[in-house]
Amino acid sequence: MLETQPPVPATRPALKNRVGLMQTLHQSQVMAWRGLLKMRRTPEQFFDVTLQPVLFTLMFTYIFGGAISGNVHSYLPIIIPGILVQTVIGTSLATGVQLREDMEKGVFNRFRTLPIARIAPLAGALLADTVRFAIATVLTLVMGVLMGYRPSPAIVLGALLVMFAAWCLSWIFAFLGMMARTASSVQGIGMLVLFPLTFLSNAFVPAHTMPGWLQVFVNFNPVSHLVSAVRELGNSGAIGADFWLTLLGALVVVAIFAPLTVRAYMRQA
Repeated sequence: MLETQPPVPATRPALKNRVGLMQTLHQSQVMAWRGLLKMRRTPEQFFDVTLQPVLFTLMFTYIFGGAISGNVHSYLPIIIPGILVQTVIGTSLATGVQLREDMEKGVFNRFRTLPIARIAPLAGALLADTVRFAIATVLTLVMGVLMGYRPSPAIVLGALLVMFAAWCLSWIFAFLGMMARTASSVQGIGMLVLFPLTFLSNAFVPAHTMPGWLQVFVNFNPVSHLVSAVRELGNSGAIGADFWLTLLGALVVVAIFAPLTVRAYMRQA
């Protein structure tokens, strides 16, 4: 009689090692560097943060300066914070567009096969965009100084506030990039949102010069509060109520859209 062998217990498949926090941070930095290299190979992606600040500053200053403030020099403390906010906020749209393009081209499918943290590509994209925000901020302020703008040292805090607000806003466009079907649709929807917010604000002309019904929208417009906060910091070095309202609004945006974006990203990554 053959002796039966005891059944061999089934072995559990080895669990994939979780990526630690430091590894995730390093991988996010690598993904951010990838995004910057991608922009370097396609220089036209930098036009909105290099040419736009220069062109807009020159055009709006010399077109509206005499009509609003009597001369160009008096208009600079009004227009430079407005151009700064408009340029940097508009740059945040690129986050959603580039994410959608990567998904359309199958780049994110390739990332799935790599032993990296799933969140690293998204975090890297958001990190790379902070470089774009910094470039737009520096060029706008340098252009203003060359034209005669002399802000207080507190303008540095105003610049950081604008960059932080743009980074928070980029979470909305990243979420839109996850949900939209094409990159062009992200671009179109984003422009429909940004154009009214930036142009129907106090960025270029004082709100009291507008019709009464429009002043209601302008005064509640979050972009107007951001512009006013930067103006106060740049012109008098003061931190007013607009600063705290902007900071609070930016944090609320992150609290709402960061979890939504990460959840939508994880479903597709």
